[in-house]
Amino acid sequence: MPDFSPDDNKLALKVVFYGPALSGKTTNLMQLHSLLNPERKGELMVLETRDDRTLFFDMLPIGLRGSSGLDLRLKLYTVPGQVQHDSTRKAVLSRADGVVFVADSQPSQQDNNAIAFGNLEENLEKVGLDIDTLPMVVQFNKRDIPDVVPEQELQERWADTPWSPLVMASALRGDGVIESFQILLDRLYTQIDDEFHLAADHGISRRIFVERLSRSSGQGAPCA
Repeated sequence: MPDFSPDDNKLALKVVFYGPALSGKTTNLMQLHSLLNPERKGELMVLETRDDRTLFFDMLPIGLRGSSGLDLRLKLYTVPGQVQHDSTRKAVLSRADGVVFVADSQPSQQDNNAIAFGNLEENLEKVGLDIDTLPMVVQFNKRDIPDVVPEQELQERWADTPWSPLVMASALRGDGVIESFQILLDRLYTQIDDEFHLAADHGISRRIFVERLSRSSGQGAPCA
């Protein structure tokens, strides 16, 4: 849920990148840090472990200021994908305002995708959030790898869900990363504008919210 401080006129939002291990959650965040040029952008905090897997979380803060002076900030988090770190995943997911679910496009990883998605639904329920109403985007990453599951098959499989159409991406190349984030911002705006009247009271229209937070610097860099 959004964290609003009327004394400071500050609204903080939390976005979590969730998915199975090694699906590309951290790479998404690294590319966003490289590609985005919002009004304000903090340093990317990345905890690197021996096996290149996220143990706790990564975090990227970005923000903008409305014409009323509202200080709007987004903090982007990843979670560890490994089952043994489920308590950490649940803690990071707590009070989330939006989720990007990063799935792996390789045929061998489809069961892991399903398990991770089921785990997301369970953990959202445990922290008091509803997967059917929470703004969310489903991204299928690693489209640059040969012999991935065909896009048409994936789109048809998810066609009857609230998250259709899916976003196809190669986070390693930066493809689909900003697009995933923009779609989430658009869905997130609808929900928080109803509560905080961003356009009417703070001069932050949907276009300003999406474009200023996801504006590209045009200087992408490869990520490992």
